[in-house]
Amino acid sequence: MGCHKNISETKFPRQGEYLLRRVRVSFHYEPGELMGTIVRDDVEDSWKTIIQLDDGRYILGAECQYMPTLDLRGDQGD
Repeated sequence: MGCHKNISETKFPRQGEYLLRRVRVSFHYEPGELMGTIVRDDVEDSWKTIIQLDDGRYILGAECQYMPTLDLRGDQGD
């Protein structure tokens, strides 16, 4: 647990251009087929990136490698 100056009930870090972007995710620099959506992309302190994988798990951007896809908003094209 903790406290952070940029996070409160009414305040949150400014979000970057990757917010809600679809990404291809891999681990240990091995090519992977996992896909996800960036649900947090801090561009100021606390500098967190959080990805929701399509299987429902959440991971930090620092725990994997990810690359944005051409799909800008997470639409599946159904």
